[in-house]
Amino acid sequence: MIVIITAQEGTIDSIVNERFGRAPYLIKVDTDSMNWEAFKNASIHHAHGAGIATAQFVIDQKAELVMSGDFGPNAANTLNTAGIIAQIFPQKNMTVKEAAEYLKDNKR
Repeated sequence: MIVIITAQEGTIDSIVNERFGRAPYLIKVDTDSMNWEAFKNASIHHAHGAGIATAQFVIDQKAELVMSGDFGPNAANTLNTAGIIAQIFPQKNMTVKEAAEYLKDNKR
């Protein structure tokens, strides 16, 4: 499954970031192979609409699920309309790798 997880830094060992639209990094992980790729979030400095712009990036990456600490209503609606699952982190201070493994083990 292709997932995107919000992160504080651009590595799989980064602590997850609680914010969706304003997370500094988005880590794309294939939970089958655990291959990953980091992207700087280009929407982080938008005055308005950061959540929707970040949601569009997730859609463009063809992710099936995105995990973050918080989703604004507009971002959540955009993701849901595209058929992408928006999931809240099960616990704070987990790493991106731990979050991806959680998704793999729990099939989301």
